[in-house]
Amino acid sequence: MTIRTSVCVTARAPIRRRAVTQTASAYRGPVARPTRWQTDTKDDHSEWYVERFRSMAAAGDDLGGEARLVDALLPPRSRVLDAGCGPGRTGAVLHERGHVVVGVDADAVLIAAAEADHPGPTWVVADLVEMDLATLGEPEPFDGAVLAGNVMVFLAPGTEAAALANVGRHIVSDGFVVVGFHVDRHLSLGDFDRAVEEAGLAVEHRFATWDLRPWHDQADFAVTVLRTV
Repeated sequence: MTIRTSVCVTARAPIRRRAVTQTASAYRGPVARPTRWQTDTKDDHSEWYVERFRSMAAAGDDLGGEARLVDALLPPRSRVLDAGCGPGRTGAVLHERGHVVVGVDADAVLIAAAEADHPGPTWVVADLVEMDLATLGEPEPFDGAVLAGNVMVFLAPGTEAAALANVGRHIVSDGFVVVGFHVDRHLSLGDFDRAVEEAGLAVEHRFATWDLRPWHDQADFAVTVLRTV
């Protein structure tokens, strides 16, 4: 089965601004200006999103495509940053495969679901632009990071390079960052590549799907492997 992305199908028409519900979490970092996930979705979107993936998991749907690719890039028992982790499905699979996982998301509703459904990884409420995991008890750098589920198109507008740079600062010197998103939404591939360069990262590989179908100019989804430089 071709796995493009299994996350974040939201309406593209303008949607009224919503307030983000905050819940308790053992780890909480600073949250920057509102993201598109906060401003461009309905009030109950986070709860709907959690239940959607719980239902898919209960039905036996394959939710581990992104994690399989990341696992293939990692040595055994690596440290992995799940950046924009949502309710934790990708980080949970990586944890099951023996890796040490820290998942970060600015949405406290999603982090609460990750804590409830996927014990084992460390789940953190923080914005990718502002996070400093060393101050939250995670000083050791990561071997790799993943931004799955259209994380890039749900960032606050204009913060793409800053988010990538901050993720890169948490990665070892020869580590990787894997990013997957729809290129026909808020962020074009050209703008993404410029953000990558501004962030001090470099494109190593690009594919059209998470199961490594070759990239082509007509593809509407891109999976890009970045390296720290």
